[in-house]
This record gives sequence, structure tokens and C-alpha cells, in this order.
Amino acid sequence: MDIRRIDDDFSVSSQIGLENILEIAALGFRSLVSNRPDREENGQVEAASLCLAAEGAGLRFRHIPVTISAISDNDIALFAAALEELPKPILAFCRSGTRAATLWALSQAARNGSDQVLAATRSAGYDLQALRARLPAAREGGGSDRVAAVCDVLVVGGGAAGIATAASLLKRRSCLKVIIVDPSDRHAYQPGWTMVGGGIFRPEDTIRPMAAVIPSGAKWEKAAVGAFDPDRDRVELSDGRRIGYRAMVAAPGITLDWSAIEGLEETLGRNGVTSNYRSDTAPYTWSLVQNLKRGRAIFTQPPMPIKCAGAPQKAMYLSGDHWHRQRQIGDVSIEFHNAGPVLFGVKEYIPALMEYVGRYRADLNFGSRLVAVDGPGKVARFARTAADGTVTEEKRGFDMIHVCPPQKAPAFVRESPLANQAGWIDVDEATLRHRRFANVFALGDAAGTSNAKTAAAARKQAPIVAENVLAVLDGRSMPAAYDGYGSCPLTVERGKIVLAEFGYGGKLLPTFPTWLIDGTKPSSLAWYLKSEALPPIYWHGMLKGREWLVSPELKKAAA
Repeated sequence: MDIRRIDDDFSVSSQIGLENILEIAALGFRSLVSNRPDREENGQVEAASLCLAAEGAGLRFRHIPVTISAISDNDIALFAAALEELPKPILAFCRSGTRAATLWALSQAARNGSDQVLAATRSAGYDLQALRARLPAAREGGGSDRVAAVCDVLVVGGGAAGIATAASLLKRRSCLKVIIVDPSDRHAYQPGWTMVGGGIFRPEDTIRPMAAVIPSGAKWEKAAVGAFDPDRDRVELSDGRRIGYRAMVAAPGITLDWSAIEGLEETLGRNGVTSNYRSDTAPYTWSLVQNLKRGRAIFTQPPMPIKCAGAPQKAMYLSGDHWHRQRQIGDVSIEFHNAGPVLFGVKEYIPALMEYVGRYRADLNFGSRLVAVDGPGKVARFARTAADGTVTEEKRGFDMIHVCPPQKAPAFVRESPLANQAGWIDVDEATLRHRRFANVFALGDAAGTSNAKTAAAARKQAPIVAENVLAVLDGRSMPAAYDGYGSCPLTVERGKIVLAEFGYGGKLLPTFPTWLIDGTKPSSLAWYLKSEALPPIYWHGMLKGREWLVSPELKKAAA
């Protein structure tokens, strides 16, 4: 270890070892910055180990690995941010100290001028005159094409997938600089809205301030993403600012396309038209169910993919259960209109569901897609697709209609280089890494994977993405793979649930042994899991990086 002082707040050093950490702290340094990529030479201590040791000694740690021939503008901005944010004095190190000194000069020329930074590094024993040609560009700074902020990992989206991944990343490596971008000031437990629509949960129990769920150690940028620029490792925000990254996790969620159904937006939340897909209309669902004594209740499901594909029929079952318990089931005519060809995509669960379809006397209509709603007139219009492909339109009167809207990826995803032909983020189904951009990952509803789009899927995906992101940052092979797991707790009646758990290809992936919970049959224990256990698991487990029952199995040789 060869420590050389650059100025009062900053020094550089050659490679340090774990045995040097306490000595560095004793010398009065408060922060360490590693500028050396892992595995440059045999026996080199990895940054993750140095991070743990540094934090144990009361030092802050940041890893900004570079090679001297390929220092990018993002690297310079990340180093400059570290100098601003970390407690001082700071010691930065690499193999010889040259890269650390170079980054300091490049990041400080705008403030101090080329001559001064070159003189400071020369007095420390680093002749960086060859760098002079690049320093004027740094001094000009502030150009319209420069980034406003830069980070190790940028997380786009503050929903379940984004927050859980950020928490899992920081649980594994607290020294990461993580920025979460999301414009909303609230975070919703969306799986609870079905229960709100069934009169079981209160709507206020499903909403918390976004600031309350941002993981400790992450920075929240309250803004919307306008465009992705993966070729330059950055995103552009809707206000024109740019954020750079070493790796990005895209979890922007899904767009509910209410306008795709003619007349729906004007009447939603009144005239007997409701949906559990919005927190403000889910209570109206329960109000309609309680007040409907006789008449026709219609429940709709659009073409796939949609988030929580079981939610449209969950609304039907809980409503039917109420009318059944009130002995009104003979007076309320229930219709389920599904644009798809089957009740549920995994055949093993259909027999149990059909028993409840019979109990509630529901009329199943497959290949029937809602295209328009006349709220004041209480009429819905459907496009019916026959087996031979012919399409006819049919009008149905209603006293109550529960609508699930068509869904698609957000516009800034569909129009970006990240999108596949269908508009979803083009990732490998196992690693969840983008097929073209090696430092970009995606999970949750916007990812172009064939799994069910549920919070349970995001809960399983988050630690897998965290492991694989860290591997890419470290230059290792990715150790974790996603099997397509998703869960759909089908609330068939108040007090019982058919717990559908499955992965890619419809493979059953039960969490519990069948003697405890047989997911193909209605279960009271599964209801307890949904109503009592899952909300605290979500708020206090998943969003805090506690990976109960979903810790990924890692490949043993991830080198």
C-alpha cells in the first residue's frame, strides 16, 4: 500500500488488502473508493469483500471499476458524485494509483482547471500530461448532452418489482449507489384490491407513501422516464435530465388501456360500471355487490397478457359468494365474458373452479371481448369470435359490470430500443437479462417473459435479478435462473382459495406440500395465507429485501 496525497480531502493508493483496512481507518480516512475491476490478477481481493471489511471498520465504500483506456463520461460522473457524497477524507485505489488519480483529474478539471489538477497529480508522482487534451471538455461541462446524475444501478419503476429488486441488491451489497426513478408519490399493494372489491380489506390498507418503501441506501428520483438510451448507458427523464448507470433494472409496470373500450372512461366508477384494477373503484365494486338484489352482473376479461390473469374471475367468485350467502343467487344472473378460449391457463386448476362456476350459476362466454360500454344506458357491447374465426357483435344489458381493461407495455417502453416486436422488454426468460444490452435487466409486468404477471412472480424474480446484476457488474457469469414461477390465489369464496402456483409451460410449482395445501383444491389455509400472511410478507419482507421462500438457487461455479 503506497498512499499519496492529492489534496486535503483526497489521496490515492496502490492495491490494498483486507489487512490494510484498519490501518486506513486509523490514519483518519473516512471513505474508500475502489477503481480496479475484480479479477485483474490472481489473488486480488474482490471489491465485495473489501466493502464488508470497510463498513465493519466504519468506512464508507464505493466501487467504480475502470480500465485506463476506456474511462467513460459515466465513470467520470460517478467518481465526481462519490467525491461529493462520501465523507472526507477519501482514499481511492487501483493497481498502482494511476487510474484513481486520472479519475480525480478528469472529474475536478471543471472546478479547478487543467493546470492545477495536473500539477496536483504530478506532485503526487503521477504525470498525466497525456490527459490534457481531454481535460478542456471536462472543464466546459454542463452541456445539454451531459448526465445530471449517475449510479451503479438505475431502477426504473417504484412498484413491487422495482422496490424489491433495489432492496435485494442493497441487502447483498450496501455500498452500491442505487437510484430509483418513479413519478408517483404513493405505492400500492395491488393484490389487495381484489379483497377490497370483496369487502374484506379497506382501500387505505393497500396504499402507502412512496417515501416509506424506498429502501435505505437508495435514492428516489421522483420523475418519469421519457426515453431509454441503452447505447450510452443512460435514460432521459421527461423533464430532459439524463441519468447514467453501470447497470439498469427496468421494472416500469404495465399500462391499463381504459380508452381501448369505447365509453368506459366516461362511466367508470358510476352507472354500475366498476373495476378492481383501480384502488378508487374497487370499493364501488363491493357497494354494487351489496346493493344488487336481482338483475344481471357481468364480469369481463380481455385478451392476454394482463396482470393477475385470475383477478377478473376472482371478482366474480367473491361477488357470487355474497349473493349465495344472501340467498339471492337465483335472482342475480352472472355472466363471465372471457376473450380467451379457456377459464384458466393451467388445466389442473379448472375442475375446482368449475365447481364454483356451477355453484354461482355463472354463464361462461369464451371468445367474447368487451368493446364498448354505455353506462347510462346500462348496455355492454361484445365482439364474439366463433371457432371458425368469424366475429359478430352482441349487446348485453347489465345492472352491474366489472371490467378488466386491455393492457400493454408503457409507451416509452414500446417505442424504445429495449422492446421486442410485441412491445415488451426483450429479455432472456431465465436470466432476465436483455438479449442485446448486457447491462440491462427487466422484471415484473413489462418484461417480455411468458410467465403470469403477478406480484408473486416479481417476488421470485427480484433476488434472481439482484444476483445476476451483481455478477455482471463484477464480470462474473450469472448464477441465478428464473423458472417462470407465478402464483394466483383464486378467491373462490370468502374463506377459501384455490392456490394456483405454476411456472413456464404450466408446470406446477407448489410452495407447500400437498398435505398442507393442495393448490388444486379450495383451501382455508390458503385463504389465511392471502388475507393474513401475504400483506405483511409484502410490506415487511419483499419490499425490505427479505427473501422468505424465494431465495434463488445459485450455480456453484459462477466464475
